[in-house]
Amino acid sequence: MDENYDVIVLGTGLTECILSGLLSVDGKKVLHIDKQDHYGGESASVALSQLYAKFKQNPISKEEMETKFGRDRDWNVDLIPKFLMADGELTKILVHTDVTRYIDFKQVAGSYVYNKSKIYKVPANEMEAISSPLMGIFEKRRMKRFLEWIGDYKEDDIKTHQGLDLDKNTMDEVYYKFGLGNSTKDFIGHAMALWTNDEYLQQPARPTFERILLYLQSVARYGKSPYLYPLYGLGELPQGFARLSAIYGGTYMLNTPVEKVLYDDDGKFEGVVTKEGTAKAPIVIADPTYFPDKCKSTDHKVIRAICILNHPVPNTGNADSLQIIIPQSQVGRKNDIYVAVMSSSHNVASAGHYLAIVSTIIETDKPHVELEPAFKLLGPIEERFMGIAELFEPKESGSEDHVYLSKSYDASSHFESMTDDVKDIYFRVTGHPLVLKKRADIDAEQE
Repeated sequence: MDENYDVIVLGTGLTECILSGLLSVDGKKVLHIDKQDHYGGESASVALSQLYAKFKQNPISKEEMETKFGRDRDWNVDLIPKFLMADGELTKILVHTDVTRYIDFKQVAGSYVYNKSKIYKVPANEMEAISSPLMGIFEKRRMKRFLEWIGDYKEDDIKTHQGLDLDKNTMDEVYYKFGLGNSTKDFIGHAMALWTNDEYLQQPARPTFERILLYLQSVARYGKSPYLYPLYGLGELPQGFARLSAIYGGTYMLNTPVEKVLYDDDGKFEGVVTKEGTAKAPIVIADPTYFPDKCKSTDHKVIRAICILNHPVPNTGNADSLQIIIPQSQVGRKNDIYVAVMSSSHNVASAGHYLAIVSTIIETDKPHVELEPAFKLLGPIEERFMGIAELFEPKESGSEDHVYLSKSYDASSHFESMTDDVKDIYFRVTGHPLVLKKRADIDAEQE
């Protein structure tokens, strides 16, 4: 084993694999180690038999399982489901690094929002908005004016601001200005800006403005919904970045537990000892499971329920994939409940089956009961697997000991918070921000 590297990366979760890929492209010599025998860390995609082994005390036999659910190898179940925003940061990173050539994406058919015990499609275009039963005719006009303001807003043209200051006015004041009612606020804040609770209402409007703009630009890209999802599941993403790193000379070692972490006399990271020998580097990037003593709990836990259905979700026009957002105020909670639905058309389930994965932040001592509103929407459930994960974040920035840790994956339905973490770690490690090339620049290079 080669002794010296520029960076050692521990864990092959998506955050770690993206950083390993980006740093390899930057010319760094990267050693990437995982104690597990598969890519993906906490956010791997697993076969059905692995799911039974992980979540059930007495799993059913393989024969029984395949009789009921089809071939084991037809299943690729995400342990942490999230969708990509078509115009979001992760998509930009994939394009910038050219990892898109290893992965095929398919659009998610629709996004739905829960309102007064029913689900409604989030309108993806003007025609859908006009016919949507989500709002009355006058509210639709107000909503249209609001969305036009977002689309026309230019930072340096004060006429387009309509008297609002994104850094001073709260989002609640913006809603008030356009006369939007409570259920519309709920819908914009949770189904478009994708906030998981209502704290954003009293905060400056800019982050919400940017999130709505991202949503609209993502919908504009492909039509039906703003979301994309990789064929064969999210486990393809870390593997795509691992391939990228390997092309640039990165070294990967799976199934290699770290026996000891080495520090110098000043307490700075120096290297790791594994069964393959000692590897040294001035910097380590890792997920929280490798340095539990350097992490702290965020005091949040996420419950996720992976449900297998043998029918599409009712009232969604037999969609092959979708997201349902249940805003917290609709069910008397503090945090939203998310449902991500995929099917055999994404090569993550056997023919005729659907995966519906429900997640939320736990608020009571009966977390499974908190998911009931979502279960009711799904119709009969063939099998369900429940897991609870505590969320961790690093105690320090890493500047002192050169140990740079990622955060746990939150309950949100997309990757924007994860890519914020990637950009943050990249900045802390390299001292300069991650600058993503636009597609046009890359196309020009290839001509």
